[in-house]
Amino acid sequence: MTDIRLAAPAPGWSRAADVVVVGSGVAGLTTALRCAAGGARVVVVTKARLDDGSTRWAQGGIAAALGDGDTPRQHLDDTLVAGAGLCDESAVRLLVTEGPDAVRRLIATGARFDADPLTGAILLTREGGHHRRRIAHAGGDATGAEVSRALVDAVRAAGIETVENALVLDLLTDAAGRTAGVTLHVMGEGARDGVGAVHAPAVVLATGGMGQVFSATTNPAVSTGDGVALALRAGAEVSDLEFVQFHPTVMWLGAGAEGQQPLVSEAVRGEGAHLVDADGVRFMLGQHELAELAPRDIVAKAITRRMRETGTEHMYLDARHFGAAMWEHRFPTILAACRAHGIDPVTEPVPVSPAAHYASGGVRTDERGHTTVPGLYACGETACTGVHGANRLASNSLLEGLVYAERIAEDVLAGRGARAPGEPVAPAAPADPLPGPADRAVLQRLMTSGAGVLRDAAGLATAADGLRELRERAREAARHGTGPEPCVDTWETANLLLVAETLVTCARTRKETRGCHWREDYPERDDERWHRHLVVTLTPERTPDVRATPGTAFPPVSTVVTAAPAAEYPVENRS
Repeated sequence: MTDIRLAAPAPGWSRAADVVVVGSGVAGLTTALRCAAGGARVVVVTKARLDDGSTRWAQGGIAAALGDGDTPRQHLDDTLVAGAGLCDESAVRLLVTEGPDAVRRLIATGARFDADPLTGAILLTREGGHHRRRIAHAGGDATGAEVSRALVDAVRAAGIETVENALVLDLLTDAAGRTAGVTLHVMGEGARDGVGAVHAPAVVLATGGMGQVFSATTNPAVSTGDGVALALRAGAEVSDLEFVQFHPTVMWLGAGAEGQQPLVSEAVRGEGAHLVDADGVRFMLGQHELAELAPRDIVAKAITRRMRETGTEHMYLDARHFGAAMWEHRFPTILAACRAHGIDPVTEPVPVSPAAHYASGGVRTDERGHTTVPGLYACGETACTGVHGANRLASNSLLEGLVYAERIAEDVLAGRGARAPGEPVAPAAPADPLPGPADRAVLQRLMTSGAGVLRDAAGLATAADGLRELRERAREAARHGTGPEPCVDTWETANLLLVAETLVTCARTRKETRGCHWREDYPERDDERWHRHLVVTLTPERTPDVRATPGTAFPPVSTVVTAAPAAEYPVENRS
């Protein structure tokens, strides 16, 4: 176990529960509903409002073998191909076999998917990497908003206790290292204002992604890697953070655009839109058998290559042949977003370029959501279940949240009453100094330049040096008593800095191109040396310690991974 916490005031209030769920997307709310249905006392902690997470922004839909002629086996095959050899096949098999019934239970909870008005059958579309129509959608292109609405309504109807506008800080543990709850900071909740604690023997991290580590992302502002950073400080293992998926078709708003950018769903290509350059050439033809519907990493790389070849900053997505009626019925959200930015996709192509989208790595878990810290679970984008491998198959994310949330709830309920952690113990070591809020923009630009779509040794080294300078500057300010006050901005920046340092360390270690990790200086996939995962913990000196697994299988989460002979762990000098 590490002994690292964020600098923060002592908790001024506390609450007890059987399980605390951190996050209010599909993974967190599904876990909360299932635990509450089994009689557990649940507290949901969320950073903003209940419906402000990444789930709400999901456009395309949920992938599941629901259509005639489709099978879980076919869904599994497409997932394994997209994952570039690093998916855990047993985890994927659980996803695709349990997925259809999980979607049906979501519908029973109240989610309304688009359906044929005559037969009532769920309408299905295709997205990149899928050989069949298996994407269920809602509101045309507003699936995430509908899923979020249904789950939020169900949570409120069930009377589950929620703490909104609350940033989770750190894990509480007892003297034996078992989970004992979390500390959190609430912004304006009356009696629960400021730093407090929720004491519970089970904590579920469902905090979403870390897209805000880059300058331009599809992720909302709340996606600052809080769950991964908390887990690292608590001594948990994270895995495969180098695999950040850059969505290929994000609306290009100009070279200086930063923050959350408008996504143009893969479903637009699934319905027949074409990727073209400024001359109208469909450059994806001949690149892959599925052309524009190739897996996301392949499309993002092809767009980036074409941009370099033509000396331009974006490509175009052309769906003028849809006509106004189809745009208005099938993609009303995207149509409105385009027009809000002065683009009419009915009459002109949409400028697009890749932007940070989804983290395929995260807190390492087993098939029940256990992390390497007893009592700590992770689910959704925060977790690395092994489902996504080196690149996520489109629309598997909402499904993963559903399936693995239900498995976590089952495990929490089965162990309720058997877990009795001792009193939380205070850390002996001082907290790390906090970076300043202004360091956030510096960090994001370092990551975009050095660890974005295109990576090489020089760029990654520059990013690592810049991140190291930010950390040293924070420590120097603390020594002189000029450091910033603990607050939401500095806590979020501290989380982003830790996640960025870990991501860059992993990206420097993996000297190959695989999935969404693209090394220009190592352009080929290298199965002999790198057909394996990277597992990271923090050292007592608070630096990432990266180890490679002997093969593609993860070690059991209950076993601490120890160093092995160099022949088994090909982790080289990262310079």
